[in-house]
Amino acid sequence: MSQILATSRSFGSGSVDLVARLAENGHSVSMGPSDHDLDTLRPLLADAVAWVAGTGPVTAAHLDAAPNLRVVARYGVGFEAVDLAAAEARGIIVTNTPGANSSAVADHAVGLMLAALRGIPEGDRRVRAGDWSVLRGRELGSLTVGIVGFGRIGQGVAARLTGFGSRVVAHDPWMTTEQIVAGGAEPLNFTQMAAECDIVTLHAPGGTTLVTPDWLASATPSLVIINTARPDLVDEQALAAALRQGAIAGFAADTLAGDTRGDASPLLAEDLAARVIVTPHFGAQTVEAVDNMGSIAVTNLLAVLNGDTPPHPVRTKA
Repeated sequence: MSQILATSRSFGSGSVDLVARLAENGHSVSMGPSDHDLDTLRPLLADAVAWVAGTGPVTAAHLDAAPNLRVVARYGVGFEAVDLAAAEARGIIVTNTPGANSSAVADHAVGLMLAALRGIPEGDRRVRAGDWSVLRGRELGSLTVGIVGFGRIGQGVAARLTGFGSRVVAHDPWMTTEQIVAGGAEPLNFTQMAAECDIVTLHAPGGTTLVTPDWLASATPSLVIINTARPDLVDEQALAAALRQGAIAGFAADTLAGDTRGDASPLLAEDLAARVIVTPHFGAQTVEAVDNMGSIAVTNLLAVLNGDTPPHPVRTKA
């Protein structure tokens, strides 16, 4: 049997038996660490013909340690952590799983909105401490929500907010006004969202910091920011300062700089606990999303190993 390396934390943990599917096609699976520690992975990469890669980095050094590797099947949508140029230079195909977890992340984003608006985590903490005093929140349906990044997840959020009765505006530099309207939102420039929106939810790719000191300076004091996308979209120091100064009302996120090293984030300071909600990067972790991601990743890698074009190749920029 040829060897498949899987380093995603949730690979094979859903209701679909991915290991059995791979075995039926003549492949065995070895599990590796999700942080992609190179020293640990070297012996596993040495024999691997395919790699189901999690969120850890996939560098040229990793690929050099895998002389038989033909495909890196990203277990998820993002591929920023993969050295695409190094993969292309070595003839290794990279794939991803677009749309597999869109519903899960959209659900989570709206859940964070409700938790922040109604102070649900803070209310729970108070009751456990014997304090039954009332927190007064806001209704999602009465608010204007700005969506930054209007792809599958952003449009999924818009569809959910329509049911609440919210006014939904969106910004996406890659979409036309007509496309945004067709997706269920009014177009609005990101700069204007700080002053005009009650909630701004981030669903853009990483690489550019959007929530900056200048942007926060124009924010309404009632603004709540949601981030279920990438940590580098937010200047965490500036955001912590804005929260302390009362320049914005709250922040809820499924990701922080460093993620598992999140205790270094200024947003986890104890004095901000009532206004900051953080979940452990599990927005995509539903049974349905795990099954979707795993099934699509396996379909991609089997196509490559069978000499076919995978359904979802990632192409390097020209």
